[in-house]
Amino acid sequence: MTEAKTRAKTKAKTKPTRRSKEPKRAMTTLQRRRLRVPRVGLHEQAAARLRAMIVRGELAPGQSLGEADLSDALGISRTPLREALKQLANEGLVELRLNHSAVITPFRRAELTELFEAVSGIERCAAELAALRLEETDFERLEALQDKIEWHHGRGELRDYFQINQQIHSAIVGFARNAVLKATHEALLARAERARFFALSVLGRWDESVREHQEILAALKARDAARAGQILAHHVRRTGEIVAETLDGRADDAAVAHLSATPRSRKTKKVAP
Repeated sequence: MTEAKTRAKTKAKTKPTRRSKEPKRAMTTLQRRRLRVPRVGLHEQAAARLRAMIVRGELAPGQSLGEADLSDALGISRTPLREALKQLANEGLVELRLNHSAVITPFRRAELTELFEAVSGIERCAAELAALRLEETDFERLEALQDKIEWHHGRGELRDYFQINQQIHSAIVGFARNAVLKATHEALLARAERARFFALSVLGRWDESVREHQEILAALKARDAARAGQILAHHVRRTGEIVAETLDGRADDAAVAHLSATPRSRKTKKVAP
């Protein structure tokens, strides 16, 4: 074999083969969004923790929030903490002050009056709609929640009672099956929760609240839209009145803060769940 033929044969062996063209599988932006796993940011976790402490009076109205101490206690840097405080400020739970530490929003009578006028109107409308739209499984859920609050009430477990109480209010709004109504209610929920917890700590209101919840459930079961709406609206307005009356009866913010942070204990006869 000549040298020229040898080189030609070697070249033929090493010549790259032509690859078949495969269609490129391009992933669209929309597809990538659907595949992403949602993650809760540090600032959202911090906001949730602080929100719970504010609602339950562990951080009292008017209390200053030093960034250094707070970031250390939460185990996060100041950047996510500041984002969390901005979020809580948008919810009306915290007040941001230029060149000063943020403070827990104090209770103010005029603001409470407006807040509970709005919430009572929303929940009244929700109860009226829910009375006509409730399904059998919805009734079962409300009855189960009612049993739980009566159980916690009988045992004097205010914090557990409060948690279930909030679930009942949210459930009734949800059973109205009106997305706009629900979104509006959720926007005011954190501020309303704080005042509700405060009101339940006032002697006598807790017992009154349980009776009102019993009446609301009875009206819903009877599908009496007008009565269900009327009772729930009164129930919500009464909460605002209790807080306002308590504020008027106290000489300074320190006394109010103490009351909201230390609910009064009570001893009652235990009832079966």
